[in-house]
Amino acid sequence: MRLSVIDIAIILLYLSSTIFIGLWYRKKARQNKESYMLGGRSLPWYKLGLSDASDMFDISGTMWMVSLCFVYGMKSIWIPWLWPVFNQVFLMMYLSRWLRRSNASTGAEWLATRFGKTGPGVGSSQIVVIAFALLSCLAFMAYGFIGLGKFIEIFVPWDMIKGYIPFHVAPQYVPHVYGIIFTLFAMFYSILGGMHSIVVGDMVKYGIMTVACIWIGFIAAGQLSSHHLNVPDGWFSPFFGKHLGLDWSHIIVEVNAKIKSDGYSLFGIFFMMMTFKGFFAALAGPAPNYDMQKILSTRSPEEASKMSGFVNIILLPIRYTLIISLTALGLIYYHQMNLGDASGGIDFERILPAVINNFLPVGLVGLLLAGLLGAFMSTFSGTMNAAQAYIVNDIYIKYVNPAASTKKIISMNYLVGVIVVATGVFLGFFIKDVNTILQIIVSALYGGYIASNVLKWHWWRFNATGFFWGMLAGILVALLFWALTKFDVIPEGQLLYWFPVLFAVSLAASIGGSYLSPATDEIVLKSFYKNVRPWGFWEPVKLAVLADDPSFQSNKNFKLNMFNVVIGTIAQCCLTILPMYLVLSQHMPLLYTIGILAVAIIILKKTWWDKLKDY
Repeated sequence: MRLSVIDIAIILLYLSSTIFIGLWYRKKARQNKESYMLGGRSLPWYKLGLSDASDMFDISGTMWMVSLCFVYGMKSIWIPWLWPVFNQVFLMMYLSRWLRRSNASTGAEWLATRFGKTGPGVGSSQIVVIAFALLSCLAFMAYGFIGLGKFIEIFVPWDMIKGYIPFHVAPQYVPHVYGIIFTLFAMFYSILGGMHSIVVGDMVKYGIMTVACIWIGFIAAGQLSSHHLNVPDGWFSPFFGKHLGLDWSHIIVEVNAKIKSDGYSLFGIFFMMMTFKGFFAALAGPAPNYDMQKILSTRSPEEASKMSGFVNIILLPIRYTLIISLTALGLIYYHQMNLGDASGGIDFERILPAVINNFLPVGLVGLLLAGLLGAFMSTFSGTMNAAQAYIVNDIYIKYVNPAASTKKIISMNYLVGVIVVATGVFLGFFIKDVNTILQIIVSALYGGYIASNVLKWHWWRFNATGFFWGMLAGILVALLFWALTKFDVIPEGQLLYWFPVLFAVSLAASIGGSYLSPATDEIVLKSFYKNVRPWGFWEPVKLAVLADDPSFQSNKNFKLNMFNVVIGTIAQCCLTILPMYLVLSQHMPLLYTIGILAVAIIILKKTWWDKLKDY
């Protein structure tokens, strides 16, 4: 263990602050249901945007991204498109506004504005989206739980404290014990203070991470001035052809084995499939998790768009400063680190904690650990808040106790929060590593979500029955594909290539289910169309609305929105790669990136920011 007294003091001070925040906002959160779940829709967009960005700045994801950057270099900026990261651009340009106009509290409640409160398939559609939301929330919680445990184990070896523990812990469960300890802190402040304490806690954590990331960036840049990175040709370039074009054979042999197991060797084909899937995933809008809850918490549709745009600005430069700095230090000192795992191979996810543990100064270690612990806690608490909202708002209030008092609702939030955390931790015991749970979330759960949620925005004839069957078919087939990887029928790194099949099955179920049942009530459709004003295949509804109100202006911004998405995605890529070029002192690529980013910002000022009121 390499933690100094100063480092430990910084960590304890941060953990104490989370307890204080929870107690401070306890009274405010108890005012009513909306104050607890959505912060009373009184929080400004920049605070919610910073909080949303903090929720995405998690330990598990950062460990994964450092390992990607180590192996793939600049080309690693594309791999997070698996989520896809550019969904924030779609949200920024138009989808956040569409979602916020509903005035709903959760994704399931939003469905009532699209399909009505009664009718064929309405109940089933709400049940399936609640089930999806809870599954994805629990998967995210298990994902963060595993990453945290692996992270802490390096800094506090179990041998140093097991003598003080009154029970035996098997070696494979040591990370889980550490995970439980810090999960309790996250649970405390988020359950007590609701959305208010989550947002303030995220702001504190982001401030710590910003200082730590800039500090480590200076250290990495200083080390690079006197050390040469031993990497293969093409590592410094984000561009690629049909093949990845990185050969580590004469540098670190094990890296080639990782590239093969990841399934990214044919990078051109992988990129096309990833972009194909990502485009439709982005069109589907936010999944029912903390991202959706932050959008629904904004004060207006315009602020919802600003919030989603701010996420990119506040998250990417700081996060990628950390990623490239840790990667550079990991490459410089690779042979001084022990990255071996129990099977005798190399665990590249250990690069991040190994660098922090061995090559950073006193004080910075404490700041970075406090920030990364905060990153776990913010992701965990935001996800837990979303799960609470679905269980309390869409199950308890709707089906169990519709007349529940505010006091009863808050008490149920407390109880549900504890149950959700316990369930997420329990699931974490069955997950082998970060990549395993990542495959479940990205390939299985989110793969089945897409078709139904694209159609709900863009096609008038799509109804609640179609939504239910599309979601159910998509999730079941996605889980089947994932299960087949466990029996080596489908190679684990090739789940992405089965997405067209998954999408086709889900799309067929969505369309078939829609035509096998009556269309959504015209009154509901007209109300939704007038309020949300989507573009797409809405002509019959548009004509019905115009018949009632000839002055109604339909949304004709499809081309402008798509243009802004392209420009926004280019700007997002520039924000990602700019800090990497800066730390690596790649001067000409850095100047090109700054120039492209400046042009993109000028364009978006005229085509997006100045027109927010017009959409």
